[in-house]
Amino acid sequence: MKPIASSQTQILTHRTLNTTMTIIDKQHITGLILAGGRGTRMGQVDKGLQPFRGMPMAMHVLLRLSPQVGEVIINANQHLAAYEAFGTQVWPDQLEGFAGPLAGLQTGLAHCETAYLVSAPCDSPFLPLDLVERLSAALLVNDADLAVATTIETEAGIERKQAHPVFSLMKASLLPHLSQFLHNGGRKVDAWYASLKVIEVNFKDTAAFRNINTLNELRDFDA
Repeated sequence: MKPIASSQTQILTHRTLNTTMTIIDKQHITGLILAGGRGTRMGQVDKGLQPFRGMPMAMHVLLRLSPQVGEVIINANQHLAAYEAFGTQVWPDQLEGFAGPLAGLQTGLAHCETAYLVSAPCDSPFLPLDLVERLSAALLVNDADLAVATTIETEAGIERKQAHPVFSLMKASLLPHLSQFLHNGGRKVDAWYASLKVIEVNFKDTAAFRNINTLNELRDFDA
């Protein structure tokens, strides 16, 4: 599929000791923390507001994501004032009924004032500090619509690729495309991604994408 066009934006050349990467200027990227779920597996509590190592779990995500982008907004469907106390804009889903992460992405894109949007869930407090840098480099090199994080997981000695679909960087110009997909009844992230030019970016640190879904996991990782 031909990539969906986006507005012109500034790119930067980033050099390290061993590599040179062309990346998007972070001022052209808005970060979106997805906190709009019901928290069903955590007993119907608002996961992003659960205390974790001295602060709400979503605050850990904010502190790790904000240095990588120009600004951060939060998608939440309950306890909006508590999230606003983080010092960010907070927007509920435009669709009713807790319609899932695509509804959160639609909300983020609708309120994104930059050329790109990067998303991360509120229950992943260990997200990589080079998440945006690596996703943006891959998106530019491959002229993709969207870049998504993956890891290689090992179970019983067998390696398999694990996609992390809500850790993604996308062109803000995808909003009409996503809105039409949702209007037609689409709700699955993978199905929408299949209609785009997507590039996968492998990260070696599998623990960085660990999400905390239950109160037991919250207690275990808080120890």
